[in-house]
Amino acid sequence: MESVTKVEETAAVDLDALLDAGEGPMVTLVAGETRLMARRAVLAARSPVFSAMFSHDTLESSSNEVTITDVEGPVLRELLAYCHTLRTPHLSSMAPQVLAAADKYDLLGLKTECEQQLASLLTVESAAATAVLAVRHTCPSLTKVAVAFIKANFQVLATQGWADAVHNQPKDVVEVCWLLGQPPTEIRSGFGEDETRRLIEAFEEGDVEELLELIAAGADVRTRDSDGMTALHFFAEMGYVEVVRSLVERGA
Repeated sequence: MESVTKVEETAAVDLDALLDAGEGPMVTLVAGETRLMARRAVLAARSPVFSAMFSHDTLESSSNEVTITDVEGPVLRELLAYCHTLRTPHLSSMAPQVLAAADKYDLLGLKTECEQQLASLLTVESAAATAVLAVRHTCPSLTKVAVAFIKANFQVLATQGWADAVHNQPKDVVEVCWLLGQPPTEIRSGFGEDETRRLIEAFEEGDVEELLELIAAGADVRTRDSDGMTALHFFAEMGYVEVVRSLVERGA
């Protein structure tokens, strides 16, 4: 995650200069009835998929128009906003759809943000959909968190969310069931000094996936660092409302 952040910080500096210059060809992105303009150079700098698309003799490159399939207008706006600003102001309301689009266009930073958001929003009703989404789009960290959550809350299997997942994504549910049947990880053998250190590092570094995975595996959500701070203190200070709510629901 740290490497992704560093790459994006460097890219942000480069893109700032590019945007200030006000130069470069434009491209139209189309999602249903939504049509948005963007600089080709910005999209190419952010996404290897767009870069390859504009670097070869493709229809998109010659027409300067890209049709984004399986994406709705609001999601396209979030995608474009992230490419230009590294910010996603409305991510929480459409994180699953944005994650799928980020995976398709290889926007690793955006995909990581979506994973963090979804991990912090896990509930008994949403866990099945989140686990299926994580498996389908190859999100190892989110998959671990979601599967650990389901193992700790087997009432998930009696929810409408689980029934919908079985009906709509049976192949992905098979993978989730296989993961649920795997032996417990080494974390469940007992939390020693190393695991406690990992927990403290997770909340001090703001690593939501690692934190929730450890808590779901049995870590004490009330663990304090050397200054007496808990995960709840850190995420409350940072204003992560959904993470704070999730921690409180887990006993913080």
